[in-house]
Amino acid sequence: MMETLFHAYTPLLTWIGLGFLISRFIPDSFLKLLGYALYWVGIPLQLLVLARHTNLSTGGLIPGIAVGILVLSLILALLIWWGRQWLMSRKEQPKQESLDLSLNTSSSINSLMRASLGSFLLATILGNTGFVGLTLTQVLTSPENTDWAVLFSVTNNVVGTYGIAVLIASYFGKSQTQNRWWIQLRDLATVPSLWTFFIGLNTQFVELPAVVESGLNQAVWVVIAFALLLVGLRLGTMRGWKNLEIASIASVLKVFIVPALVGLGATYLGVTGEQRLVLVLMSGTPTGLSVLILAEVYDLDRNLLASSIALTFVGLFFALPLWLAWFG
Repeated sequence: MMETLFHAYTPLLTWIGLGFLISRFIPDSFLKLLGYALYWVGIPLQLLVLARHTNLSTGGLIPGIAVGILVLSLILALLIWWGRQWLMSRKEQPKQESLDLSLNTSSSINSLMRASLGSFLLATILGNTGFVGLTLTQVLTSPENTDWAVLFSVTNNVVGTYGIAVLIASYFGKSQTQNRWWIQLRDLATVPSLWTFFIGLNTQFVELPAVVESGLNQAVWVVIAFALLLVGLRLGTMRGWKNLEIASIASVLKVFIVPALVGLGATYLGVTGEQRLVLVLMSGTPTGLSVLILAEVYDLDRNLLASSIALTFVGLFFALPLWLAWFG
């Protein structure tokens, strides 16, 4: 088990740690350029290569499971938030307050609460399945189980990041940005990763020269390295350690509770071995960096989301031995 953990931790610690160490010397313009390069070239190339070796014999099973996990995470997050609010209201002592509070102050408080709730939900449901999830499954599982991870990641991005997450952000955000259905449809249709994924699926029968095939496979690992480097760079520039309590709750739910429920549910349904481990790993990935983009667009609680990203990455290192021991 120690050897397996070593192989899992090595790429994470190496590239994320390197990015974190050099983050203070790297201008923000480079981070944006690297992010755009990964979005338009790196990740699409990664999914193109993986899709060429993806077996779709599972049909809608994996996409259905991925959507189910998103819904489960959302329900648990809402229940925990409401329970926390109820406990806080019970602890507060009744106070005699003047009734001359201004309407603007009350509206501002409600707006901040809504933004925090929206951020809490995003931190809980959106995982870093593309960067971290695919890295862990490629290191910890056999190549024949990569199909499940790829389908899970694509479904998480389509339904989660570009679907449920946008709806949550636009509903709870403080921004006045209009979120029309045709804008979401346009954004979905222009996601480069989706196009390359479908191109890869439909070119599986095309045999490429051995040198080209080998080069593409090596390119996948280069993309993963730069993606993890970007994670470290972003973590190094974060200054969002406020709202630590609620961020800790979101992190425990994201990295520990939901994966445990997924693993137990898979066991109950007869899914065992590496396939069960894939579901656990993909459902327990740290909060994705995409939540920061949504926070900027819809004016959500950036501090809460930044803290959740950092805490979930720390939690992942403690959770991995548990998942390997229980569900490996």
